[in-house]
This record gives sequence, structure tokens and C-alpha cells, in this order.
Amino acid sequence: MKIVCLDALTLGNDVDLSIFKRFGEFISYAVTSKDETIARLKNADVVITNKVIIDKNVMDECENLKLVCVSATGTNNVDMSYAAQKGVVVKNVAGYSTNSVVQHTFACLLGLCNEIKFYDDYAKSGEWVKSEIFTNLSKGIGEISGKNFGIIGLGEIGRGVARIASAFGANIFYYSTSGKNQNGEFTRLELNELLKICDIISIHAPLNENTKALIGERELNLMKEGAVLMNFGRGGIIDENALARAIDSKNLRACIDVLQSEPMRPNHPFLHLKNSANLIITPHVAWASKEAREKLIKLIVKNIEDFIKER
Repeated sequence: MKIVCLDALTLGNDVDLSIFKRFGEFISYAVTSKDETIARLKNADVVITNKVIIDKNVMDECENLKLVCVSATGTNNVDMSYAAQKGVVVKNVAGYSTNSVVQHTFACLLGLCNEIKFYDDYAKSGEWVKSEIFTNLSKGIGEISGKNFGIIGLGEIGRGVARIASAFGANIFYYSTSGKNQNGEFTRLELNELLKICDIISIHAPLNENTKALIGERELNLMKEGAVLMNFGRGGIIDENALARAIDSKNLRACIDVLQSEPMRPNHPFLHLKNSANLIITPHVAWASKEAREKLIKLIVKNIEDFIKER
């Protein structure tokens, strides 16, 4: 078989893709533009893609294509209905990044609650050397223990976050975005109630008809002054303009790893905050521990092996 990886850069330079050579010819491109996709997939049997679009036109032009391996959980970059019509198999990967996302959630939250950046900068700048006392209490540190901790989207990742927050001593509540999740371990609330009572709210939901624009100006106004809102699900769930206003107007704090448009667009409102210390933002890396990416590659290999067995 001929296997083509269209956006290997999204998998990182520190993981080995040569394992795909066991199946035949393997060609890897760091990035691929829309205009390059068809030419690069000519005569390919299998494509590995994270974000490159595989639509009707690509499948019509690339007649040898039999398998689309999405190197992610979401399949919104593939025309799924047309793939089924054409007999092109699409396989995604799930569950590879749970530990990574859970860890990143608390790395950001603890950095925010403990004012790590401020105190690290303070010490390294030499200001601590000048201090008349042994400590610095100019920035308040808050504990997770005893806080109301809300989870939006209690899937595998959400449950992992809930259990660790519980271990910190938080009171756990959740909102089911589908309306179907009945978890006896934690307390289920409707969204408005969760927003009103929780000190910390963490989003771990996919972007779909139930979650698109779920958190807008009205919902942000329901939250407590100084509460923390985190999004490690998908961009598009939160109105980013409204969140920027809330950070500046009601001292809301936030940890954000995903945006509606990625990479971050020029002049994004998060780049012009008055209360910039109230925001920790990372460039969609919560999923991307090396261990998670290595597991992802192994699962893509398994998807190809399963495809071969099923033929």
C-alpha cells in the first residue's frame, strides 16, 4: 500500500513515523495546503490527516483512496456521508489523550490559583533579594479545597478531572451537554445553576449542536465574581469576545487551550486584556504529551492493521 501523511508537523518532531513503512510505501509531509492535497494523494491507498480536509472533491480525484486515518478523535475534516457512499473507510482515534488533558487542566488551574508566573518572575527579577521579609503576599493564593467545581461534559476526560478535583477536596457538580449522562458519583445540575454556584468550571465537551456558543455573555454574567472558567474541549463553545469583556469587567479568570479559529487570529481580544494576568492561554497543547502522541501513532497503526484484516 501507499500511505501518505499530510500534516506530520501536528504529530511533533519527537515521535517516530517510520513504523508506517511496514505497510508499504510511506510518504510524509510536514504541512499540506488545500491546493496541494489532491496531487499528494494521487495513487495513495491510505491517508493520515489531522486537520487537512478530505472532501468530496478529494475523494473523487483520488480514486485509489481506500482508508482515511484521522490522527484525532473528531472527524469534522472528513465528508463522512460521501466517504460512506464511495466506500472509503474512515477511522479516528479516541481515548489516547485523557491523561494528558487532565494533567494540563490542573497545570493551568494551579498556575492561575497559585499565581506561579507572578511569583516566579518576582523571584527571578531579583526583587526577592531586596525584601525585608522572607515572603511576598502581594498576590493572593486560593485553594481548590472546599470550592464548588463544575464540569461541563462528563465524558472520560471530564470524569478524570472530576476525580482529581475531588481528591483536592472540591465539591463536584456536572452539566450533561447531551442531557443523557446520569452519573451517580457526582451531582448533576442544569447549566444556569452550575454557572451560578461554582467557583471553578471546566469544559471538556465536543463542539456540536448542543455546545456551540453554549457560554455567551448571558451565561458569563451568571458566574461569580472572580470565578475561574476553563475550556479544554473545543473552540466555539465560548464566546471569546464576551469572555474577554468579562475578564476585564468582573474579574473573571480563565484558562483556555482552544479557540474558535486556530492558530490565534491577529488582534484577538485575548491579546488586549487589561487584566491579562487573569488569563492563562496555551496553543491547543493539552492533548499533546509525548506519551499521548506515541499512543496515538500506535492506535493509527492498529486502525490500518484492522482495515487490512477486514478487507
